[in-house]
Amino acid sequence: MSGHDSAVSRLRAQGYRMTPQRLSVLDIVARRTGHVGADEVWNLAREEHPYVDLATIYRTLQWLKGLGVVTEVIIGNKLHFEMSDHHNPHNHMVCSVCDGVQTLTPDYLAEFSQRLEQEFGFSPSLDNITIGGVCNQCRAVT
Repeated sequence: MSGHDSAVSRLRAQGYRMTPQRLSVLDIVARRTGHVGADEVWNLAREEHPYVDLATIYRTLQWLKGLGVVTEVIIGNKLHFEMSDHHNPHNHMVCSVCDGVQTLTPDYLAEFSQRLEQEFGFSPSLDNITIGGVCNQCRAVT
């Protein structure tokens, strides 16, 4: 069963109504191998549902994010989304020059999490972290 089919089945089993617009948004995000911007989701969704507005797309994406179905990352100054992968969680490093995105596994943040626990008694939620900076290629050019 694909991530899309699994998400739809889970949402329906939890009693959520899967409208054609919700199904379309979920399908668009699931078909992407990387991150997709809300405006791109809107443009693609309008091919099937010409009457759908951008606010519906944003509400649906935020709803799916709140349910843990999609993950949100800011690339440049825009929100992008991808299907959540609970088997392979990851965070992101985004270059502020080229908007390139690199994956960061939770292993890199484990020591940081431990230090916060030890020094402050604080248990951080590090399941959706985006670290901004400059990638190696852009640093070499500047």
